[in-house]
Amino acid sequence: MPSGSSESDKSAGQRHDRGQLGLDREVVGVQVSAPGSRTGPVRTAAALARATHLGPALAVTAVAVLLAVAADVGPGRAVLVGAAVLAGQAAIGWCNDWLDADRDRAVGRQDKPVVQGAVTPGALRAGTGVAVVLAVVLSLLLGVVPGVLLLVLVASGLAYDAGLKRTALSPLPYLTGFGALPAGVVAAAPGAPGAPWWLVAAGAALGGAAHVANVAPDVDDDLATGVRGLPHRIGAVPSAVAGALLLGVASLLLVLGPDGPPGALGWAACVLAAPAVVLAALAGSPRARRAAFPAVMLLTVLDVVLLLAGGAALT
Repeated sequence: MPSGSSESDKSAGQRHDRGQLGLDREVVGVQVSAPGSRTGPVRTAAALARATHLGPALAVTAVAVLLAVAADVGPGRAVLVGAAVLAGQAAIGWCNDWLDADRDRAVGRQDKPVVQGAVTPGALRAGTGVAVVLAVVLSLLLGVVPGVLLLVLVASGLAYDAGLKRTALSPLPYLTGFGALPAGVVAAAPGAPGAPWWLVAAGAALGGAAHVANVAPDVDDDLATGVRGLPHRIGAVPSAVAGALLLGVASLLLVLGPDGPPGALGWAACVLAAPAVVLAALAGSPRARRAAFPAVMLLTVLDVVLLLAGGAALT
């Protein structure tokens, strides 16, 4: 936090401890107006949608639905898979912005609806609770095995929000959650079949790559507010290289994992993966940090589309 010349800035600077994992609600650094004073129901709903981290939430949901189609889950259950995953992603996003409200204000994150004053932390807390209940109910409607596996993703994301992101174990929720996602989707098919090993491994690798790419743009803000996950500890460049390697491994698993030699679509996936891997490797550079995460998400969706088009057997 830059120091200012006013008495209030000096006081805030004296009270702000960068070594702590959280921030006192009184030390927020940025003043915002009450949400009700300048927003109506439509704007509040839009703010809540944005606070889910809408782009990633929709990308993960799209991947789940596409995998459900590829696994012959059936139209009705594929819709239920999408609803369960979307509810879980909403819970994770709202929980993140609720718990990080003070630190986001402290570093002036004006892209966050809670910092803009468009939604309150209390609303995000309530939304988190509702979304968790929905995710549990919708997931278990698919059956115990697929339900529990899908809820591993939700529990992993909430654990990350609640504190694991501040530790050397920060990649663990991404690895476990995104490894469990395809396993849960495939288990939703008749007979609750097990997902092929290469699909689970690819999901975990994509999760690890997404973690590095997601952290990269916010490294400075994180360090200023006491967040030191594994990428922060090992450095921007080494973590970016690791993320790129994981992304490349995931793409190769999706191409080479299915039975039989790769077809034209499989090799097309390798070609599409190349620029995304390069962007992921450049995530350690300030200029490329914000492009890495969208590239990882887009490549994930494209890989699954090509997997579906190639007719790979998932059950």
